[in-house]
Order: sequence, then structure tokens, then C-alpha cells
Amino acid sequence: MSGAQSPPLVAIVGPTAIGKTDLALRLADYVDLEVVSADSRQSYRGMDIGTAKPTAEQQRRVRHHLLDVVDPSQMLTLAQYQRLAYQAIDDIAARGRLPLLVGGSGLYAWAVLENWRIPRVPPQSELRQELEQQAARLGADQLHQRLVEVDPTAAGKIHPHNVRRVIRALEVYYASGVPISQQQRHGDPLCRTLIIGLTAERHWLYARADERVEDMLSCGLVEETKALLAAGCSAQAPAMSGLGYRQIAESLQGACPLAEAARRIKTRTHRYIRQQYTWFRLTDTRIHWQHQPTNVQSVLSLVAGFLQASQ
Repeated sequence: MSGAQSPPLVAIVGPTAIGKTDLALRLADYVDLEVVSADSRQSYRGMDIGTAKPTAEQQRRVRHHLLDVVDPSQMLTLAQYQRLAYQAIDDIAARGRLPLLVGGSGLYAWAVLENWRIPRVPPQSELRQELEQQAARLGADQLHQRLVEVDPTAAGKIHPHNVRRVIRALEVYYASGVPISQQQRHGDPLCRTLIIGLTAERHWLYARADERVEDMLSCGLVEETKALLAAGCSAQAPAMSGLGYRQIAESLQGACPLAEAARRIKTRTHRYIRQQYTWFRLTDTRIHWQHQPTNVQSVLSLVAGFLQASQ
């Protein structure tokens, strides 16, 4: 992917629960496209409800890439994700379709859109295990505070409860002596990109996120979490640090009633939404912001103009 042969890539980004998947499906009624997921949790098998993974019916309507890539006991590194994403983009473009990058994980989305030069620090298994134990013993917030002290830039972009990413950032710093934020440099873009961002009034978005939490609970989030634990996935596993699973696991283990777990999920989802706006800034002129409810025709006009200019 270089020079005049760089494929066009459209991205839909924005906070959780804003309606990115819905917009992607609506666009697919007009544009021959396939979706490349930029959601760090949807890559895990068996984690469907809590990650709001596109349903089987939605995946039949539109082909999705990078879903169900690894088991919850495994880890998909950012470098691995980036490589798989570029492979998917190449494959989609080679078949004459439009690659559509969709997701709210800023780390994943920008790694592709900006062609990050990702630190090649190999996993430090002993250090990683020690940090995981500290997170379990002292709490995620305390581990995140340690990252604030050594790499405040990275800490500002990583949610305190995304233990996996906090540990990786600390791992890179301790192994190399250089903050990960200084090593994640941008390369030359490999795609010609159009970035569409979805946003909304904060009170509307929080209410929508709360409603989705209730929907997840009614659709079987508790049962899904039970199944993961029964399959041997530790409640302390990095995959379980995602919103919803950790809180439900704590409830199942007797730490709090289910109603309290639901309240905590909502509170932390609101916090995560605020964190996402540090990745996708409303002042970023590269992003064509659309306020919800989105007019699909205006988005189609943006896409059509972009594709015409890319020819």
C-alpha cells in the first residue's frame, strides 16, 4: 500500500454506544463495502454481548473482519492488530470493495489511520506477571497512577481500567527506558482516508449507554460471563478488564449485588466515553463530525466525494 496505489479507506469513529455499527450497516445499503473492526474487545471469541459485537444477522448482511480473532486467554498486541488490519484492507480493496474501519478504540484506529511505528519491545513475561499481580492486589487505578508518573501522555490516553494497555505501556518503559508515547511515531499513511466521527450531546449519549447496559443484561451478559469463567478464563485476565465483564464477575463472586454491578458498569462507561474524546477530539479537523441522529445522505455525500477524488 503505497503511492498512487494506496487504497481508499473510510473510518467511522466515536464514543461507545453512539451508533457506529448502525451507520456502517446503513451505508452498506448504498456502498459495496466490508467492515474492519477497530474495537479492542470484539477480537475475543465468546465475548459477544458485553462488547456489542455485530450480531450473526448483521455479519451476514455485511462482511466483518477482525472479529473473534483470539481466545480470551490470549492477547492480540497492537502490532498484530495493525498487521491484520492492513491485510484485511488490502484484501477488501483488491476485490473492488471499500474498506470501512469501524470502532471506538482510539489506539487501534489511529494505529491504522496514522500508520504508527509501534515499539518492538518483546513481551517481558516475568515483569508482565508481576504487574498483573500488582493490579489484582492494589487495584487498576494505582497501577495507572504509576503510568501517570513515568508517561503522562500515554496515561492520558489509556483508560485506568484497561489493565492490559496500562501494563504494556509500563512494560515498554521499564524494558527500554523510553516512554511508549515517544516511541509510537507516525509513518507515511498507507491509505487515502476519510474519517467520519459521530458525536452527540453528552446527556443523550450517557442515557443511550445506560440503556445499552440494561439491554446487555437482559440479553444474557451474566450468563456469558459465567460461561467465560467456567471455560477457565480468570476474572483477572486482561480480556476480562473490559467494561461489564469485570463488574459482573465480581458480582458472581459475591463482591456486590447485581444491581450494584450494573450501576458500576454505567458509571465506568460514562468515564470511558469521556476518555474516548481524548482520542477523537472535536477540534480535530481531520474528522468530519456528524451529530446524532445522523443523516445518512450527508454521510453518503462525503463518501461519494471522497471516492471520486480518490480515482
